[in-house]
Amino acid sequence: MEDVLDKVRDALKSNIDENALATGQKFSKEKLKYYGVRTAVVRKIGKTFFKMIDSRSKSEIYDLCEDLWRSGYLEESIVACNWSYYLRDAYEPEDFSIFQHWINEYVNNWASCDTFCNHTMGGFLERYPDYVKKLRDFPKSGNRWMRRAAAVSLIVPARRGKFLGDILEIATILILDEDDLVQKGYGWMLKVASQPHQKEVFDFVIKNKSVMPRTALRYAIEKMPKDLRTIAMAK
Repeated sequence: MEDVLDKVRDALKSNIDENALATGQKFSKEKLKYYGVRTAVVRKIGKTFFKMIDSRSKSEIYDLCEDLWRSGYLEESIVACNWSYYLRDAYEPEDFSIFQHWINEYVNNWASCDTFCNHTMGGFLERYPDYVKKLRDFPKSGNRWMRRAAAVSLIVPARRGKFLGDILEIATILILDEDDLVQKGYGWMLKVASQPHQKEVFDFVIKNKSVMPRTALRYAIEKMPKDLRTIAMAK
């Protein structure tokens, strides 16, 4: 099994792109570790080598994902995100604690956070909707990525019109968060939810616009008609 990780890493090193290497740091305010491989290539590499392990047990594949996350490399984290999402039909309730652990221990940039939360966490929550309530504990964390995860884990379900009540509750919990990446995260969640639920999200924004950071507000109303955006942005 470890041979697979060696091959993944060799493939990543063989596909370093000078432009990606030069721009990789844009994914984080913190210093990142990255090879400099384009995202589309990373996905292709992950998909190719998953074929070598897809007959293995879920726990064995999760162990490989853990090793990829632990490396700290951006590209390896994206491979781990994709591998865990490939297992979505086999998710079980106890997987939630594993996923929460990965976010809390290893996520250190918005690309890894959003890739993992949009797909793996989003897929899990659609399969086990009772676990959405556990996201309400994430904003208590001092870890910005846990707080962002509370929102961005609901992006894909929100697009399908799901979990509106939970979305508004999580936005309420996060509304005064001072971290701009958290503000953008819950603003994005509201923006996506506004497409199937425009009135409810608009009413939420109007009710809370006196305290909602402008960053979050602008994200939330971005897809609304111009007249509603004007009302929402008015002092």
